[in-house]
This record gives sequence, structure tokens and C-alpha cells, in this order.
Amino acid sequence: MALHLIKLCVGCDSITNLEEWIEENRALHRRLGREYEQTHTTRMVPKRVDELLDGGSLYWVIKGQVAARQQLLDVRPFTDADGIGRCRLVLDQAVIAVEPRPFRPFQGWRYLVTTDAPRDIDLKAGDLARMPEDMRRELAELGLL
Repeated sequence: MALHLIKLCVGCDSITNLEEWIEENRALHRRLGREYEQTHTTRMVPKRVDELLDGGSLYWVIKGQVAARQQLLDVRPFTDADGIGRCRLVLDQAVIAVEPRPFRPFQGWRYLVTTDAPRDIDLKAGDLARMPEDMRRELAELGLL
């Protein structure tokens, strides 16, 4: 069974904002003639890498709610220029909206088991999919989703 990570998406106000950030980075790499690979650097290296890479995702908490996920493609530990151990989480560039769920702030990342992970929202069908993201967020805050 896949294991997931959950992390705060600091500086993002919405899923759209996250997607725009990814596209800006992709465009920058294209202008510089570099191949783009989306990574997110963390301080701690997950110990359960095999489980994470068995279909796991990084779930993003945006403005106090779990809002989206990206599939984990690789986990690459490295040592930075200051000699500090860090980790690059390599992510699929597709951002998948999930059913919004409140989540309290925390530092770093946490493991998230599949049974506790919110379900994906099929953005091509259903009332929830047609609803604007800010409305989904507000209804979830009110406990109506």
C-alpha cells in the first residue's frame, strides 16, 4: 500500500497559484535551455522511501486545508554547500485537486496513510468539480463538504 507525505504549501493562496508557480519555473528553465524537473527541497529525509515511491503523493496544505496532491517520483538525499543534509522530493508536474479538508499548521512534513488521504476531485464531472476553488474551501471550513 502506498504511503504519502503531507506538507504546507507556504506562499500559495490556491491550487491555481501553485500551478502558476510550476509553470513560471518551467518557463524559466526553458529560457535557460535547461530540462525542467520539479523538485521540492526539505531538511529531513523520509525513512520509508520504498513505500512513498510505491504510488505515493505529496499532499499540499493550502491556506489551512489539504487542497491538492502531486505524485512522488523520486526521493533524493543530498548535502548542501553548508554541509547540511537535505532531501529533494521529485514531483510529477500535474497538480490534482482533492476534496478540501481542514489541516492545522505544522513544521516540515508528515506521513499520510492512504486511508486518511482525501479523495481526488474529478474536475471533468460532478457538482464539486464545477464549483470554484474558493467556494469549495469556504464550504469545507463551514463543515458542509
